[in-house]
Amino acid sequence: MTFESFGTAAAAMLAGVFFLAFILGAVVQKTQFCTMGAVSDWVNMGDLGRMRAWLLAIAVAMLGVALLEPLGLIQADGAFPPYRAPSLAWVEHVLGGFLFGIGMTLASGCGNKTLVRIGGGNLKSLVVLLVIAVVAYFMINPFPGTAHTLYSLFFHPWTSPLAIDLGRSQDLGSLLAGSEYGPWARTAIGLLLGVGLLVWLLRHREFRRNRDHVLGGLVVGLAVVGAWAVTSVVTIDDGFGSQVPPAAYVQDWAFLADGPEGRPAEAAPWSPQSFTFINPMSQSLRYAASGFDTAVLYVGVMALAGVILGALFWALVTRGFRLEWFASGRDFAHHLLGAVLMAVGGVLGMGCTIGQGVTGISTLALGGFFTFASIVFGAALTMKIQYYRMLHEDEASFPKALVTALVDMRLLPRRLRRLEAL
Repeated sequence: MTFESFGTAAAAMLAGVFFLAFILGAVVQKTQFCTMGAVSDWVNMGDLGRMRAWLLAIAVAMLGVALLEPLGLIQADGAFPPYRAPSLAWVEHVLGGFLFGIGMTLASGCGNKTLVRIGGGNLKSLVVLLVIAVVAYFMINPFPGTAHTLYSLFFHPWTSPLAIDLGRSQDLGSLLAGSEYGPWARTAIGLLLGVGLLVWLLRHREFRRNRDHVLGGLVVGLAVVGAWAVTSVVTIDDGFGSQVPPAAYVQDWAFLADGPEGRPAEAAPWSPQSFTFINPMSQSLRYAASGFDTAVLYVGVMALAGVILGALFWALVTRGFRLEWFASGRDFAHHLLGAVLMAVGGVLGMGCTIGQGVTGISTLALGGFFTFASIVFGAALTMKIQYYRMLHEDEASFPKALVTALVDMRLLPRRLRRLEAL
């Protein structure tokens, strides 16, 4: 889709993403699609229903990118954030995912679920959103009067030297087949993994019969593909017979635009992208603090608003809107700590359960798989520890609960078990 001006192109992109986010929010509210719930059901009850819904979303998103990218309808190579960057910051992906997994467990939901819960009237999640927004903002933006961010102070000095320069895109296709044949291999791998995952999922009759699980996974996956497409196909006529993508247009604003009016603050947020929810919380805080300056109105802001309003719409239609507040000071502390860990982990890992666990993996970027696995591990470990501390209140110290949880996860030998399960 080519437009005559940046303003009309930007409006179309923002409107398209908002529409998809609204549907996403409404369907997630209806189906109770929840990545933290998926891990909880698996760890606590051995129920893989919601985990399969998450995997269905991954399969659909992976297939969508594999099919549409060769046609030029998705441009994931120049994405924001740069999932396929040749530098693999594996420590940040592993640590970020682990912290995010712990945080979403303490805060009762991931970034997407936090927005959906706000739409349903949960004021606890509103506090979580505000804390994530502030911490994530200062993870990537300097404190007033300084040149330091939280990331530069506490992480960059030791995580950056450990990053691996792969010398090529970090997607599985490029890593296995090289830069020349990488795109072809990427398509083949995406189709193979996506179809294989679909076949495995649909073999389970209970999953096929659960309409909410199937609907939730399908819509989340299709929404991710849709956002990739909407942000990839919009271009602007430069007046010389060429179609320029929005990010490139902003970079060459002085040469292509008629004047400085309407110029965005940065170009990168106008690159092709799909749903992720930690950085958009930071972007939304900046947008509100600027007095709603359109120079910092980005795709992520519209995605956040769309999910909340979509969830609110469904909650009102079904009369499921309920105000909810913290049950105790301990409940508040858990949510506060969880929000901080989600913000730090989401920035380090370059995404959340949707941002990396679906969107990142859809590009077959190695970092997405690292982050996804670490999120699941961090959440599962935290849930195990919570279980043993609740079951053995008098004797369950944190070290005992931690060791026993690791034994349950077969990461330590059975002889080290300190607490018994129910």
